[in-house]
Amino acid sequence: MDKKDWLTKNFEETRTHLKAVAYKMLGSAGDAEDAVQEAWIRLNHSESEKIENLNGWLTTVVARVCLDMLRSRKSRREDTLDHEESKMSLQDPENMEAKFLIADSVGPALLVVLDHLTPSERIAFVLHDLFEVPFEDIAPIIDRTEEATRQLASRARRRIRGASHSQKDLDRQQEVVAAFLAASREGNFEALLRVLHPDAILRADETAIKVAEMNKSRGAPQFKKEIKGAAEVANTLKGKASEARLALVNGLPGLTWAPGGKPIVAFCFSVEAGKISAIDIVMDKNKLTDIEVQIIEAGE
Repeated sequence: MDKKDWLTKNFEETRTHLKAVAYKMLGSAGDAEDAVQEAWIRLNHSESEKIENLNGWLTTVVARVCLDMLRSRKSRREDTLDHEESKMSLQDPENMEAKFLIADSVGPALLVVLDHLTPSERIAFVLHDLFEVPFEDIAPIIDRTEEATRQLASRARRRIRGASHSQKDLDRQQEVVAAFLAASREGNFEALLRVLHPDAILRADETAIKVAEMNKSRGAPQFKKEIKGAAEVANTLKGKASEARLALVNGLPGLTWAPGGKPIVAFCFSVEAGKISAIDIVMDKNKLTDIEVQIIEAGE
């Protein structure tokens, strides 16, 4: 068997797996097919004789292609789920392969939730939680450290759990975040403690830390990479949220600061059993482009 025949045979043997991976990341059978085809093109232009694990190599390539597609799709603000395509595939008895992909997928409801994740979160979650790819192998794909990749998957899990809650749960989460905002604006330390979990964590990205330091003289809260404990979090944020507004951040209750209607910082909340367990402050411009912020409280 010559090289071309060998590549074709082995690629076809893994094609269904690759389509399943791509479909779970992209939510569209058509886009998944495009991603797999791109992987085939790259395989033909590679030094394939040096590839030790072809299945792993192809999975990595498909993941990279999907990541590029997700980022491009996000920048164009396209609708990432093709619901009609999914319905047609399920109802078409002739399209057995498409039916298998959808049956083997995470399901339409979860695909809607996945669409609210950032591209990197989606890749980390899908590859690790659905296909059991080690974090050390995922990290180079999304250009993160292994620990950062682990955190992305963990954050994705929390958001997926949050999005699976009933509307009543989401309404309750919004009430908790709103109570936190009111207490922070008033500088009410005791009220903040009542809505924070005793082990609450406040995390800020490097941009938020630097901007806060630059505005220290103006009374800006001073952040660290991680602040632990309800009292420490409350002390950091009390009286500091006058400009913040209630918002849906990737579909979940949160806060934003958006002068002129353009978000320049997002506050992502994790709420468990009616208490705020974690707050992530995102100010990095590249990260913000991957976050959907919908303001639900108008500025004064």
